[in-house]
Amino acid sequence: MAARESIADLKKRARIVSRALAKLYPEARITLGFETPWQCLAATILSAQSTDAGVNRVTPGLFREYPDPRAMAAADRRHVEELIFKTGFFRQKTRSLMAAAQKIVEDYGGEVPAEMEELVKIPGVGRKTANVILGHIYGKPGFVVDTHVRRLTYRLGFTKQTDPAKIEIDMQKILPADDWTPFSMRLILHGRQVCIARKPDCEVCAVAGDCPKIGVRTAPRG
Repeated sequence: MAARESIADLKKRARIVSRALAKLYPEARITLGFETPWQCLAATILSAQSTDAGVNRVTPGLFREYPDPRAMAAADRRHVEELIFKTGFFRQKTRSLMAAAQKIVEDYGGEVPAEMEELVKIPGVGRKTANVILGHIYGKPGFVVDTHVRRLTYRLGFTKQTDPAKIEIDMQKILPADDWTPFSMRLILHGRQVCIARKPDCEVCAVAGDCPKIGVRTAPRG
């Protein structure tokens, strides 16, 4: 792979990688369970430093008792902590959930906003969570950057940035908007299953031929 690629070359290679990953992971969605915009936001907040499976074990009970922002804004803090205890960092997450709910009730009439500029004003909501909501709830383009996406976009040579917001900008330059959400979701799945942090399984990777493997120093598993 050339040390420096033009934007046109990056776009071409990103398109090839996107198509390959689409074949591997046709269902490109988060695995969190939710039914409403508020539940999506709450589940995503809970997913920090936790697995989606772990979050999905506690959200049915949480959403049964506090199904919407108005209910959460008036919730008993200790009871919320008990309900989400197993997701870790339960005190901070409870504060974020209740503060987010209060903001949504007070400033947005109880409805989760559909614009990035408004979403990031909500306590506990950064660009990652906002892009999840935009892409999965409102059908708007949103490139989600988590630890897996940060690692894979760097290894693939699509960005040299480490800041999530800057990675998002770089990827938006080389991908069509319709690909932002599904491609980022597929990178997350690929990062969990194949391109793991310490020992990426390059020998079985479907995009190995189009990946410069930047920063990969360990031998593939075999």
